[in-house]
Parts: sequence; structure tokens; C-alpha cells
Amino acid sequence: MNVRSAILRTVGAAAGAGALAWVAIAGGTSGGTGTDKIATQAVADEGPGYAVEDFAYPNADKILAEKNIKLKKGNGHILLADCGSEEGLLEVYSRINEKVCFKVTGTSGYLSLEIPAVFGVKGNDYASTVDMTAGTEEKTFTVDKNTWTPVGETADEQGRDFMLLEIRTSK
Repeated sequence: MNVRSAILRTVGAAAGAGALAWVAIAGGTSGGTGTDKIATQAVADEGPGYAVEDFAYPNADKILAEKNIKLKKGNGHILLADCGSEEGLLEVYSRINEKVCFKVTGTSGYLSLEIPAVFGVKGNDYASTVDMTAGTEEKTFTVDKNTWTPVGETADEQGRDFMLLEIRTSK
């Protein structure tokens, strides 16, 4: 057998297989009565929907009801924690909530939240900043590592109440 006949046999076999596939897809069968149709159904109608991450904080409604802390969105690297449960927590001091603690993980973290009347933050091993607002004025405070940092009303000349809106951390 020479090369030319091998190529012709391969092309012929491929064409035959393609024709059979076309007949099967078109709904016919070779040698059948025409009643042997392939049942088709849209798979997308039965499959699960797409998961879209909205970065909403899990159980935020329950935490708001129980602890009066409004946790909005984050990247999962700043999590509410029980104060005293472990070393290295980021601590937020508020006249309303007293002390609220967060566990920080990963190389960078972000959390959008609302804690009213915040006056101090005790940093951890991460470089941290907090965004706060008093009325329409917004301020960003850099939190010192592993020490207490005055923020909000304790860092404001007028002593105004500040709402904590965001925490950002990086390693």
C-alpha cells in the first residue's frame, strides 16, 4: 500500500464518520423507519445557575440584630472575631459597641461596615487604615501596628462622633 492510498482511505473513513454523525444530529437513522429520533433537551434549563460572588458579609443581618454591627462587604480576609479568642486581633473601640475585634488573614484585606462613635483602634501585625465619616466629612486614619491609635473623635479637634466605614489591611 502506498502513501496515496493510505491518505484516501483515511479521508474516506473520516467522511463516512462525519456523514453518520450528521444523520444522527439531524434526527434520522440509517435504515430506520424515521421514528427512531434522538431525543434532545436543553441542558441549561435543568442545570444549576451561575454563582456570582457579591462579596456580601455572611450572616450580616443576624450580626446586626445581635451586636448592632453592620457588616456590608469584604474580600473575606477581615472577619468578625470574639475578643480575647486569640492573639493578634485588630480591635476597634466604640462608645456604642465598646470593643469589636477582627481576625485578619492573607496578604490584603478589605471590609465595608458601619460602627458608630469609634474613637480608637488597636492595630496588629498588618499595616491598616480605616475610613471614617463625621457628617459629610470623610477622613482616613493610619493605624499603628500593635498599638492603640486614636481615631475619630479622639483625633478630631472638635471631638465629633465618627462612623467607621472601611478597614483596609496589608502585610
